[in-house]
Amino acid sequence: MSVWPETPSVSSSSLSGGDGDLISVSIGVDPRFLESLLETLAQVSFPVNPQIYHDAAVVYVYPDGREQTENTTLVEFPAYAGQLAEVRTALAARGFDPAAMEVTGMLEEIQSESRLAPLPPGADYVARYRVKRKTAAVR
Repeated sequence: MSVWPETPSVSSSSLSGGDGDLISVSIGVDPRFLESLLETLAQVSFPVNPQIYHDAAVVYVYPDGREQTENTTLVEFPAYAGQLAEVRTALAARGFDPAAMEVTGMLEEIQSESRLAPLPPGADYVARYRVKRKTAAVR
């Protein structure tokens, strides 16, 4: 008999709940449509506590090495994997492109400074990444 409580061993490095793994959802939006996006997110059945990055950018890297920067506003919030379909449906219903949503595992989001986004089929660029706060180096 031990005085220590039994604790299950954790073999996974993910954060999970009843609705699946905890994830970070990032949506790039034109600043003119930010209010509409926030209203859309307010309609989902779970609370959304967004972090908004007004001075953000999406950087595209092309095969010849050149980079193209697209200014954007990023809206990020935590959710569970099981809630993604509802977010996609809400976005589509209000005229937003669900493909603008980027999903990252929460631990990966916390532990990495920047990461490459998955490439859509037929993309003419070789890499894409988001910058939450632009610096003088990103133009």
